[in-house]
Amino acid sequence: MQESLPDIIRRTTIFRRLSADDRQRLAAVASLREFDKGALLFSEGDPSDYLYTVVTGRVKVFKTTARGTDVILEIFGPGDPVGAVAVYESRAYPASAVALEPTTVLLIPRQSFFSLLETYPTMVRGLLTGLTHRLVELTNRLTELSGGRVEARLARFFLKLTDDIGQRHPEGTFIPMALSRQELADMIGTTIETSIRIMSRWGKENVVRTEKDGFLVVDRQALESIGQT
Repeated sequence: MQESLPDIIRRTTIFRRLSADDRQRLAAVASLREFDKGALLFSEGDPSDYLYTVVTGRVKVFKTTARGTDVILEIFGPGDPVGAVAVYESRAYPASAVALEPTTVLLIPRQSFFSLLETYPTMVRGLLTGLTHRLVELTNRLTELSGGRVEARLARFFLKLTDDIGQRHPEGTFIPMALSRQELADMIGTTIETSIRIMSRWGKENVVRTEKDGFLVVDRQALESIGQT
């Protein structure tokens, strides 16, 4: 049986603290939309007419530099809001968002969203609680990925992907997300040369292998050891 919109809303990070009645109210103005791999959800500068929340799939948020290169700001997965700050402030999206794989998102029109908040104070309280939990999660992630040596940060990044989206594989755990060496460097704040050097060594040592459609974590214990340094 297909999952109902209120149940989908209950699984999202910022709305999971809403009451059942408020989830029903939100579901009445929401809709689902599917995006193919590589499809743009929105581009930098577009008006923030909708609040996007990932239901299934993965979304990359990025900015394009003056040189034409993309800098990854974040990768969002199921339950995560995308472009929420721009919606709250009623300003244009400050970055672009693209589906990394077939993705389904929950769409809530901005005007309808704010009308509900103005009408139902309980929804505001539930939303604030959900946003607080989201802030704690982001703070923890920043702490995990910003401290220590570059190799340790990259190890912790792969461990997080393994826990979030890893799939069992005869030789270890497969991460179904293809990222370039530049994208890996952007995610942990280092240079492409450093990410190339680390990934090359990990491949030779059979710690993490780069596959066509993602990465294969062969030796999780080695990654955990590296991540603690």
